[in-house]
Amino acid sequence: MSPDQPRRPAPEVPLDFPHEWYDFFDPADPEHLISADLTWLLSRWSCVFGTPACQGIIAGRPDDGCCSHGAYLTDDEDRERLAAGMALLTADDWQFFKKGSGADPLGERGYLEESDLDDEPALKTRTVKGACIFLNRPGFAAGPGCALHSMALRRGLEPLTVKPDVCWQLPVRREQEWVTRPDGTEILKTTITEYDRRGWGEGGHDLQWYCSGSPDAHVGATPVFESYAPELTELLGAPAYEVLAAACRQRTRLGIVAVHPATAAATTRLDRDLKYEQL
Repeated sequence: MSPDQPRRPAPEVPLDFPHEWYDFFDPADPEHLISADLTWLLSRWSCVFGTPACQGIIAGRPDDGCCSHGAYLTDDEDRERLAAGMALLTADDWQFFKKGSGADPLGERGYLEESDLDDEPALKTRTVKGACIFLNRPGFAAGPGCALHSMALRRGLEPLTVKPDVCWQLPVRREQEWVTRPDGTEILKTTITEYDRRGWGEGGHDLQWYCSGSPDAHVGATPVFESYAPELTELLGAPAYEVLAAACRQRTRLGIVAVHPATAAATTRLDRDLKYEQL
């Protein structure tokens, strides 16, 4: 491939491949078992929104990234966090800013709308012109992308403190369940893994592109457990994250066996491109 030729999107890797897991008990809670997918956490996935690598989840709308459908809110705490973040936005931050839009989030000028999720009533961020109302489009003076995310960075805040849960967690997936052990005792089990296409249910297979399985998105300078340290700390708590990070660093030194295939493909492609540049 000539350096002047546009790069075609790399094929996404299959959904099923070997994983390495690390199980440990939360230092802050001896009845909390954490099962961490090291294959995902040691991958080089990175958000590529705003670059040519991001294809968007809907054909013909690459500038939306994964914001085309809006964000479903999980609970009252999620709604309160979003309301507090929205209140910090100004017309300079947000393309669709309207004075007083937070007074009635579900009103005509509001930023939420009622919908259904798994056949249950749910609230989600309203969509405007085909994408989330908080998504600034190309040409906006402050730049494209999530208005909440950009505002948080400018204010020195962690974006997770102002964005909906689903937005700051993706593409990390946390699942929790109570497990009964053979002696009848119960423990809480938390699983941390990749939020792949199947995480969206049947509709996930219809997305035209999805980043977690694309080699084009496995180009991060640091592994996920480091780049997503604030998010993982929020999901697990600081003591548990420290144990997890230490295990990830140790696995890196030993050499992970089950490398994420998208990271492996990205590394192979990078090596090939470097050879072309040297010719």
